[in-house]
Amino acid sequence: MKVGALAVEAVYDGWGREPAHEILRLPGVSDPWASCGHLLDGAGNLPLTFGGFLIRAGDRVVLVDAGLGAINNDKLHGGQFLESLRRLGVAPAEVTDVVFTHLHFDHVGWATRKGEIVFPNATYRVHRADWDWFVDSAGADPGAVRKLAPLTGRLEAFEADTTVLPGLDASHVPGHTPGSMIYVLSSGSDRVVLLGDVMHSPAEVTDPAWESVWDVDPAAAKRMRTTLIDAAADRPDVLAAAHFAFGRVVTVDDRHEFRFLETPGE
Repeated sequence: MKVGALAVEAVYDGWGREPAHEILRLPGVSDPWASCGHLLDGAGNLPLTFGGFLIRAGDRVVLVDAGLGAINNDKLHGGQFLESLRRLGVAPAEVTDVVFTHLHFDHVGWATRKGEIVFPNATYRVHRADWDWFVDSAGADPGAVRKLAPLTGRLEAFEADTTVLPGLDASHVPGHTPGSMIYVLSSGSDRVVLLGDVMHSPAEVTDPAWESVWDVDPAAAKRMRTTLIDAAADRPDVLAAAHFAFGRVVTVDDRHEFRFLETPGE
């Protein structure tokens, strides 16, 4: 998809299945998936894709998130990120910037591998609140520290909303994690919004009150979802969540719905 001088492409790393009733709940509703069964597989699992986005702008080659990594178990199946990049004509050494929506393991999988930085010439960027939460806090997860600490010398942490490059802006949307970010590609009235994990399912467009088990602050996450959905409703803005495809928010019978694009350039 082209947005002004920027081009954005999805980078596929793999797929997964999570029991829907275990990862997303709707407070006050005993069986919220009863009306959303078309979003699940036959076993009641929510299908998820994993990967990131590649943005090209002149001599800048930017990755938004770095996939799941080489994980392959009964729920998660990664390992295709670097091959997907190769098919898009990009070698790891050509990446100039890696910007994270947040630092959960399925967004940083290819940041490092066995302690070595995968994209050796890139500057890595994330909101300071997430770096502090996942890496520098007393209660930081040891696995996150092992994965992310090698980036320290190449890290630039956001302290506030910022412009990554002309036409690509980063905005702080705390809730899912303390430093969650969205990235907005814009040119004139054209906008593509890379949402990270502001939502995990199109069901959350219709009712932003869904709560993810991974939300650090569910109330803040709901506020951010609501604001972003209302801002995009019935506009040409294209939204792309980390775990499902490009689409737009439309109003049908007084409620919002997520309408998938038939093709990314639509």
